[in-house]
Amino acid sequence: MPIKLLLHVCCAPCSIAVIDELRSKYVLTVFFYNPNIYPEAEYLKRKAEVVRVCDEWQISMVDADYESTKWDKAVAGLEHEPEMGERCPVCFGLRLRRTAEYAAQHGFSLFATSLTMGRNKKAEVINPIGWALADEFGIKFYPEDWKKSGRQIKAKKLVEERGIYRQNYCGCRYSQKKTVIRKQ
Repeated sequence: MPIKLLLHVCCAPCSIAVIDELRSKYVLTVFFYNPNIYPEAEYLKRKAEVVRVCDEWQISMVDADYESTKWDKAVAGLEHEPEMGERCPVCFGLRLRRTAEYAAQHGFSLFATSLTMGRNKKAEVINPIGWALADEFGIKFYPEDWKKSGRQIKAKKLVEERGIYRQNYCGCRYSQKKTVIRKQ
């Protein structure tokens, strides 16, 4: 029986090479849940690009709710943390919890995330969150550092070939403010 894998994705640039690799190995479904992305117009741009990739490759996709208020509550008090400070693991946990919960409720035996493809996203922070949630929900987590084995180069090529929108900040309002400050 083929293994069903639910892949949490944050954006097309970080997920396209991951989707391409996993689609031939598993019955793959992409899960777009990113209440951290700000503003909503940015969220919609990123989602549209993921939809485009999934449509092109005929990959099933679940479009989860935006739930930005839920994210705001989860990271309350951590607004002044730097990128990859204490706020980020809370954000990862929120998104991966929703993914693991959905996977367990819908018959997936495995879940993963494309988050570790991001240049500032560390597998040693993200994968333990996935393992803990896998134990909690009784499913397996596929741990990977997607930056390795030439995948970033492959992703860059796929993004350029397709003219996919590439954002210039992580996604949350706090990383956006920092990017604006850096540009000045």
